Amino acid sequence: MPEQDTSPTTADQGTNSPRQRAIEAYEGARDRATDTLGEAPLLALAGGIAAGALIAALLPRTQTETRLVRPTARRVKDTARAAFEAARDTGKDRFAGMGFTREKGEQTLNGFIDGLKDTAKASADAALDAARNKG
Repeated sequence: MPEQDTSPTTADQGTNSPRQRAIEAYEGARDRATDTLGEAPLLALAGGIAAGALIAALLPRTQTETRLVRPTARRVKDTARAAFEAARDTGKDRFAGMGFTREKGEQTLNGFIDGLKDTAKASADAALDAARNKG
């Protein structure tokens, strides 16, 4: 019985070629993407919406779009501004009702900073005294 040649052939040597590694990487990425889409379809949907919004933002707006979108955009902006102002005013009123005012906050903060300064100075003086008495 003749002895068979077990040395690698040219076709076998290509298994670790850059082309083969690229194909395997592509297949792996495709499989992971498919798994992700199956496991988290809402994430895929959000990604698609984000990509669409990005593309839409990069495309120039037509005059018709401007004419049709302007009233809605203005209403959304006005509503957002009104909501922000209402939240800000309500927050101010609630804090004032609890006795927290801007002036009181500034006094408290200044007192805290002064206390920090005094503490730091006292600590530094104590460290200096300890170093002098040790030497």
